[in-house]
Amino acid sequence: MVEIDLPLPRLHPLMLAGTGSDVGKSVLAAALCRIFLQDGYHPAPFKAQNMALNSYATPEGLEIGRAQAVQAEAAGVPCHTDMNPLLLKPTSDHTSQVVLNGKPIGNRSAYAYFRTEGRDELRREVNQAFDRLAARYNPVVMEGAGSISEINLKDTDLVNLPMARHAHADVILVADIDRGGVFASAYGSVALQTPEDRKRIKGIIVNKFRGDLRLFESGVKMMEEICGIPVLGVIPYYHDIYIEEEDSVELSLKQRKAVQGKVNVAVVLLRHLSNFTDFNMLEHDERVNLYYTNNVDDLMKADIILLPGSKSTIDDLYELRRNGVAQAILQARRNGATVMGICGGYQMMGQRIADPDGVEGSISQMPGLGLLPTETVIEGEKVTRQVRFAFLSSEEPTCTGYEIHMGRTSAVEGETLTPLVRLENGETDGCVAERKCAGSYIHGILDNPEVIEWLLAPYAEKLDQPQLDYTAFKEEQYNKLADHVRKHLNMPLLYQILTQND
Repeated sequence: MVEIDLPLPRLHPLMLAGTGSDVGKSVLAAALCRIFLQDGYHPAPFKAQNMALNSYATPEGLEIGRAQAVQAEAAGVPCHTDMNPLLLKPTSDHTSQVVLNGKPIGNRSAYAYFRTEGRDELRREVNQAFDRLAARYNPVVMEGAGSISEINLKDTDLVNLPMARHAHADVILVADIDRGGVFASAYGSVALQTPEDRKRIKGIIVNKFRGDLRLFESGVKMMEEICGIPVLGVIPYYHDIYIEEEDSVELSLKQRKAVQGKVNVAVVLLRHLSNFTDFNMLEHDERVNLYYTNNVDDLMKADIILLPGSKSTIDDLYELRRNGVAQAILQARRNGATVMGICGGYQMMGQRIADPDGVEGSISQMPGLGLLPTETVIEGEKVTRQVRFAFLSSEEPTCTGYEIHMGRTSAVEGETLTPLVRLENGETDGCVAERKCAGSYIHGILDNPEVIEWLLAPYAEKLDQPQLDYTAFKEEQYNKLADHVRKHLNMPLLYQILTQND
């Protein structure tokens, strides 16, 4: 018998919509991207509008939310701005930088942004991005934002049910049982929709369950009865799968103290900290204890202090001086600790930061920490690009990373700058002042084993574990996540939903 490979059916777009914020939609979207990839499909993620400080540069040098870059990695495809055409990067409690199709178009207050005027243009842009994506991939795994039952925002909503209507997507409601009130939130989320939108919601996933699943069997039946749609699965909470987080709220769950017997790496906990995913590889390296802190005593116990990126560098630098953290960093450096800055942290390590055009705010100039012979001028034009580079004395550009910054850093007059890296195009980046003092604009620089080994080399007496293969580690985590979700999700029913005619 001759076996014939038949093409896989075209699946409807799938939207994961939430009963509220932080119910786990992003991670479930990554899981489904990997499951569809494993099953032979060619999936891609999509979130029309995202709000996050953690962003990523696409191969084209444009900016998207980090969550969609992670989901694209899980799907096995390059990330693209069409996967997240609208990104809001908070600059304060009331204002955000608006990034459209990968490029910033200015800052807007929440009130101005959510007015109905001008929404048609943004709606057209996100719809067109989806259409381009849907023409290339099967299926598109869509992610909603926040709660789908915010009826006061329905007229201006770009990302939830209005987007699902445009995409002709099947909607699966994700409810977080860990926070309580799961029946009310699921029922209310369905009941508050218009009849047209209610028909689009085809099932429910109950996420973050703790305990014995058998205890919720009757709950599943009750939920199906009151909501009138099937429960596709109850996904248990997990502790041994590590997927990059997007939101800074996750920092509260991370390690906060130094420990004995490992290389202690302290990440300075900034008020406007961005791109904390820069430290994920170190966090999972068994030779290292990485913790986030702005406690001066805990900083003094660190072997290595990392100054992270910031969405408001001058404001964060001012706060470090006010709360004594700046002085603690300088004292730790005098005591022999390594200090390394990335992006905004690199800018802070220089002699001064100037903002003559008021890009960040009203402070036009601030003295830096004085650890590097550099000065920075904040500029309005944002640099976003992926880069390949050679590290220190290496000849070959074998390392990779990405830049997202608004500022130009150069040597202080009369000083010589020793670059940390040399880019593939011949440009240089960063500065190394001495063996234990360096900075760079490159996000993801610490995802490169060569850089990690250089950073940890002065602490060789504590290195009794093998080096982490981060690429293999991430692949293992995506597969473990897919296995976990597949085990508890009714995939035959999901495929039936995604192929049936309405």
